[in-house]
Amino acid sequence: MSVLLLTRKDVVDLLTIEECIAGVEQSFRLHGEGKALPPGILGIHVQNGGFHIKAGVLKYSRPYFVTKINANFPDNPKRNGLPMIQGIIAVSDAADGTLLALIDSIDITIIRTGAATAVATKYLASANAGAVTICGCGNQGRISLQALMRVRKLKTVYAFDTDEALAHGLSTEFSHQVKVVPIKKAELGQVILRSAIVITCTPSRQPFVAAEDISPGTFIAAVGADSEEKQELFSDVLVGSKVVTDVTQQSATIGELHHAIRENKLTVAAVHAELGAIIAGEKPGRECEHEIIVFDSTGMALQDAAAASIVYEKALARGIGTTFSFDESPKNTSERLKNKRHINVLKSWFPFR
Repeated sequence: MSVLLLTRKDVVDLLTIEECIAGVEQSFRLHGEGKALPPGILGIHVQNGGFHIKAGVLKYSRPYFVTKINANFPDNPKRNGLPMIQGIIAVSDAADGTLLALIDSIDITIIRTGAATAVATKYLASANAGAVTICGCGNQGRISLQALMRVRKLKTVYAFDTDEALAHGLSTEFSHQVKVVPIKKAELGQVILRSAIVITCTPSRQPFVAAEDISPGTFIAAVGADSEEKQELFSDVLVGSKVVTDVTQQSATIGELHHAIRENKLTVAAVHAELGAIIAGEKPGRECEHEIIVFDSTGMALQDAAAASIVYEKALARGIGTTFSFDESPKNTSERLKNKRHINVLKSWFPFR
């Protein structure tokens, strides 16, 4: 059985933000309706970073079992020039276990996370929200802004990053679409007060958004905390807000909720709902204009399953990617060695010296 190998460029060429938003919304809905198997997660810490494995099952043209193995090393870009996030996604047939594809995980992770932010904004932010503060202006900040503009008519975007060049880069990139104002750290609290939407997508291990910075009616998508040591919001922000999670058990273990529980300021019972339950109509979303809502986004495996399934099926339809087999017979090994493109792809995936 041949396996389809899809590179990072293949993913970028195949996965649009619009398709990913629709797929991610459907994955949350199925989760909320109890029509998808509960997703799984495993995390392991190592020096300078960590690894996590996320797995879930979704049905498209057939049922897919999707597993993502991601490495997260926040200091990589400055330390060795490698991406902060890198890894691989395996797509298997959930009916018989056949391995169907191996896909680079970087852009699927970035795009599906931005898509989840857009879906949460659609259901939880004020309908007339026009001002947004984005904290973290790298790849995740850029895709978050792209996604937000699909669900809200933004008027002003305040861009903050500890690397001011990234904030100015975001401003330049989107200046033809929306007014983007780069800000300094000293201005952050002031602009958050003027924002109806706040997106935090940083690798920060120290909270920097305080309760006194939040105005009534604000929606906050807290994206950066996806392991125990990361935190962007002071726990008091959650205490005074309606808390919505992607997966409550995950948030209680690795998200912003985890810190509030650890500090004895909240319990799991204080969570209003998972996003899937709101999308499915089981729980209400925003109930009035003045309530503050926090979406604790730790990254649900079904988001990866949705994005990877879309990429795989589009690749098959368009004939994109390289196929190979794990059959180690001498004949097949010889044939594979003749495929220069295949070897080059593998070298790009495993750049060890």
